[in-house]
Amino acid sequence: MSTHTPGAPDSTRIHNIGYRDYDGPRLGRAYARRSLYSQSLRGSFGLGRSAKSKVLPMILMGIMCLVAAIMVAVAVAVPGTTDLPVEYTRYAIVMQALIGLFLAAQAPQSVSRDLRFKSVPLYFSRPIERVDYVVAKFAAMASALFVLTGTPLVILYLGAMLAKFDFTDQTKGFAQGMVSVALLSVLFGGIGLVLAALTPRRGFGVAAVIATLTITYGAVSTVQAIAWETGSAGAIQWLGLFSPVTLVDGVQTAFLGAESAFPGGSGPGAGAGAVYLLVVLALIAGSYAVLMRRYRKVGL
Repeated sequence: MSTHTPGAPDSTRIHNIGYRDYDGPRLGRAYARRSLYSQSLRGSFGLGRSAKSKVLPMILMGIMCLVAAIMVAVAVAVPGTTDLPVEYTRYAIVMQALIGLFLAAQAPQSVSRDLRFKSVPLYFSRPIERVDYVVAKFAAMASALFVLTGTPLVILYLGAMLAKFDFTDQTKGFAQGMVSVALLSVLFGGIGLVLAALTPRRGFGVAAVIATLTITYGAVSTVQAIAWETGSAGAIQWLGLFSPVTLVDGVQTAFLGAESAFPGGSGPGAGAGAVYLLVVLALIAGSYAVLMRRYRKVGL
């Protein structure tokens, strides 16, 4: 039935709102994966987000660097000093509380929000796939931790060079420290993302990461101290297998010439150190496998 009134002007219009085919460059999965990695890494430090999101990561980064700068200043100011107050391999162990707090805050930010707001299926629409998402998030979290833990070591090394400490010793120690924090970053990053990905609620993810790192280290350290006091020194090195922090400590003691933080300095030797390294690698591989399984279904 027509609504057109006879004698009235015809105002009918035909609009073509069809879409044109895209004929520009297609950058593919590699570009999407790099973009997700870059966005996740920047987000770990609050870059590209609100000012409030920058406060905590920047404060933690500032403290990590400030403590290193103070150590350098003390080493330079004290006459006759020929070395830094703390070994490069020990710095991350000493500052583990700040590293754990950074991980607890940023791992849920990286993955929990995607789960909560159900944006994961959007990522998995072409061209990105499940493996791309997991690899990008894992690499970004590990990279953020490496920046957090590696930057203070660079400050320590530059300070040692300015103070004209022995070049060979400092370069060797710096290289060992960087290998240690790289291993720590990958291990902590995987564990943090797994715990954060188990729940869409950020608060639960934060609590899970803090509890895991704090309780395991506290329990292992306490039992190690008891073993030392009761004359069971042989058990100390094996107890270190049950905490991420002591695992890293054991690996760097066995293979990187670090001084152990275990009671009595009784860190693992090469044989036990191989077990430590295998456990670390198994945890990293296991974290990746759990994340892949977690994101197997896109309708999370």
